Amino acid sequence: MTFVQDNRAVTLHGKNDLRIELAAVGEPKDGEVLVSVLAGGICGSDLHYWHDGGIGTIRVREPIILGHEAAGRIEKLGEGVDGLNVGQIVALNPSHPCGECGFCAQGLSRHCVNMRFKGSAMYLPHEQGMFREKLTINAKQCVPVAKNVSAGAAACAEPLAVCLHAANRGEAIGGSLQGKVILVTGAGPIGALCVAVARQRGAATIIVTDIEDTVLDIARQMGADHCINTRKDPDGLAQWQQGKGRVDLVFECSAAVPAIQDAASALRPLGTFVQVGVAGSTPIPLNIFVSKEISFIGSHRFEDEFADAVCLINSGQIDPTPMITATYPITNVEEAFKAASDRSLAVKVQLSFSEA
Repeated sequence: MTFVQDNRAVTLHGKNDLRIELAAVGEPKDGEVLVSVLAGGICGSDLHYWHDGGIGTIRVREPIILGHEAAGRIEKLGEGVDGLNVGQIVALNPSHPCGECGFCAQGLSRHCVNMRFKGSAMYLPHEQGMFREKLTINAKQCVPVAKNVSAGAAACAEPLAVCLHAANRGEAIGGSLQGKVILVTGAGPIGALCVAVARQRGAATIIVTDIEDTVLDIARQMGADHCINTRKDPDGLAQWQQGKGRVDLVFECSAAVPAIQDAASALRPLGTFVQVGVAGSTPIPLNIFVSKEISFIGSHRFEDEFADAVCLINSGQIDPTPMITATYPITNVEEAFKAASDRSLAVKVQLSFSEA
């Protein structure tokens, strides 16, 4: 490993201790590529690490480079790499399952017990993330981006993949989204992209709830038909809660108790509830889920959906750029993290590492 003079990295040393430091980068090994990162999106998990020093029981125990949403330019190919070229822009898949554990053998690599997920503090040593100017990465984690797609848009492939997986989970139980009434609770990045996926898959009506007008405006740009600020209009879902409910499927992206309760009351009997947002122990209205025979489905990360997400962005079928509310240079990283923490103003805040 060598130090590269201009290889700056966004490194977290602990709660509220974010620094820009030089990071080591080595020559790409067999099957690897060297990438110059161009754009990286700040995720809610990055913010939790910064604000709280961890996520739940996962704690930052050593310096960690944050970031798992990124795109960059290939600078060098290791031996045995096919299908990629120097100078090519690629979206970077942060997932690197072991391929050997029981879950990987069952085709459930997202549940790999040895998963190395970029920017995760789950294991020691921590898996260093993508918020750095250069990194080496397995070529299989690089998906080519169309020439007309910006690095910022390509960096949205990871959260879009999360939403595609959620939609696939929902459709496996509740059937196609085509012609359905869909409710999305929480209009952050995942909510906004769930709207885009529902629209792309032919939903008839898409309703979105949140407590901030700014994010609801973005959801409308992403394809929502009805946007309801439940803080200002607590009865805004009333027309879809009539009878036993008129919504076919819910993407719950907030993990907020009031939103879960509202969504359950709006679902029709035999409706489908896809839980995408995460939190700690959270009360849910079991009586409603049982009496209406609602299918409750958890959705975790993604597998092949990452490549599918890049294809949808490449083709223009889904345009994530309306949700990119701000982009900051790496030198303004703390300002960027503060902006990303303000849900009244921001949906997706990104960092820029070098010129595209």
